[in-house]
Amino acid sequence: MASADDPNFVPRTYRVSHVTTYSYEDGEVSTCFERGMLELRNTPSQQVLESFIDISPEPSVISSHRDHFGNHSSYIEIHTPYTELKVTKIGSVRIAWPPVDIERLNQFTVDQAVRRVADMGPGDVEQLTAVESSTFVLPSRLVEFSDEVLAYARLHLPGDRPMGDALLGLTRGIYADFRYVKGVTSTKTALSEVLALRAGVCQDFAHLAVGCLRMVGLPARYVSGYIETQPAPGKVKLAGSDASHAWVSVAVPLGSPDDRTDGVEWIDMDPTNDHFADSRYIVTAWGRDFSDVSPLRGLVFTEAESSTLDVAVDVIRQPEELANG
Repeated sequence: MASADDPNFVPRTYRVSHVTTYSYEDGEVSTCFERGMLELRNTPSQQVLESFIDISPEPSVISSHRDHFGNHSSYIEIHTPYTELKVTKIGSVRIAWPPVDIERLNQFTVDQAVRRVADMGPGDVEQLTAVESSTFVLPSRLVEFSDEVLAYARLHLPGDRPMGDALLGLTRGIYADFRYVKGVTSTKTALSEVLALRAGVCQDFAHLAVGCLRMVGLPARYVSGYIETQPAPGKVKLAGSDASHAWVSVAVPLGSPDDRTDGVEWIDMDPTNDHFADSRYIVTAWGRDFSDVSPLRGLVFTEAESSTLDVAVDVIRQPEELANG
């Protein structure tokens, strides 16, 4: 169990830059309609200090609203012909994740935790809304329920296993059982394919963890964001070399089996890297699966036969004197 003095739980400030460029070399785009998660969101673990979006060419229409899950959802229309679309998202955030108390969670078995969360009505507690208590226990477009997913879930989440150990087991199990391989899956890959391949990327591993948790009855959401990375020893971190990341958040009961404390705690787990979320993790949005939180997607009208996509992400920790200035 991580302690409060673990360096990865020390509060810190980051500046995030995410630049997405679509290029069309053999024809112009006459019109486009795009929607995406272009702003970071405030959460119990992070405070957004700055948010800036730049789009070139300048949109004819741009608007933003809070979606079904409380994310910032941006909509743009461009009616000016172009051969390159460049969307720049910049934000500064203050991060302070708490360590996960495995010993407290281990007071519940998985079955006890499921029953306690299920007994909570949507009006019992602010942390578990009507959306979360229903939507996040159901299958979704990219998180299907199947015998294969349930069998894998039961390996790590048997009903009599202590809750904290079960969450650790699922996180470490996916990390150990699956290889991180780019290009073998896509944004539409089903869990059955991931289980058969035993390989994928963070999106796939987050979807699998979400599916396992939901199938045993625990509300779980897909989280999209960023993680601070470090270059290999002796190497310099290259500009634009970071990437978007995905992990899973699960609702577990507060209190203990003998202490009827209404409310839930959301625990964020990263099976791609085999640990719980800490102060290196920055949240953009969450939903049922990737289809709810796509960074940018839409419809374009063009005679171009091909396009290229370039994404450059920088997650830069800020000196504390700047953070406190």
